[in-house]
Amino acid sequence: MAPALLLVPAALASFILAFGTGVEFVRFTSLRPLLGGIPEYGGPDARQGWLAALQDRSILAPLAWDLGLLLLFVGQHSLMAAERVKAWTSRYFGVLQRSLYVACTALALQLVMRYWEPVPRGPVLWEAQAEPWATWVPLLCFVLHVISWLLIFSILLVFDYAELMGLKQVYYHVLGLGEPLALKSPRALRLFSHLRHPVCVELLTVLWVVPTLGMDRLLLALLLTLYLGLAHGLDQQDLRYLRAQLQRKLHLLSRPQDGEAE
Repeated sequence: MAPALLLVPAALASFILAFGTGVEFVRFTSLRPLLGGIPEYGGPDARQGWLAALQDRSILAPLAWDLGLLLLFVGQHSLMAAERVKAWTSRYFGVLQRSLYVACTALALQLVMRYWEPVPRGPVLWEAQAEPWATWVPLLCFVLHVISWLLIFSILLVFDYAELMGLKQVYYHVLGLGEPLALKSPRALRLFSHLRHPVCVELLTVLWVVPTLGMDRLLLALLLTLYLGLAHGLDQQDLRYLRAQLQRKLHLLSRPQDGEAE
């Protein structure tokens, strides 16, 4: 096991990489399609039929490239979450297992975002062109994206952000407190085994609620929607536990501070 002086910088480096990647992901999924920064969809080619578009190599080539990037991300995210792989990484990396998973996920997502190929010449599923929709639809999408990202950040805090990023594991190890998951209740462990991502609905809103849904955005939304759907297995017992935890958190936040209850 590496000494504590090496564990802490490694965990912090993974956290900084993940945080920066999260900021970049907000720009990639929300700011670029809502505020510009990608080629505009339009022209006669954008109005061609879907069957004709799927026979156009200039459209199929970037779509195939984007699909490969998404499969790389999904493969990494799923493979490293498998029990055998987690056991292997825990054996060789110890308390840094979670930090390694977070860092690899961030790197895979960086590859997707940096090498993503837009397909501006293909057909679009929908597009707000005529007024007043050309003004109000982007504004509505922007508001929904802001609300979704605020909910995502809030939910991550409720789910113990430090533990999700691997910082808490190293902190507990350095202080000799053991594994954080060992202190979780059986109901919490059961929930974590069924829940791949705690912000599924909000991410789906970000992926689908856009003024213009072109072929590359449709590919991104479809594949990630399918992945998020298959990665979740929540039942009524999990939902009751989530509701109880949310109510407890809200109760703690609403309690008056010491000296303010007078």
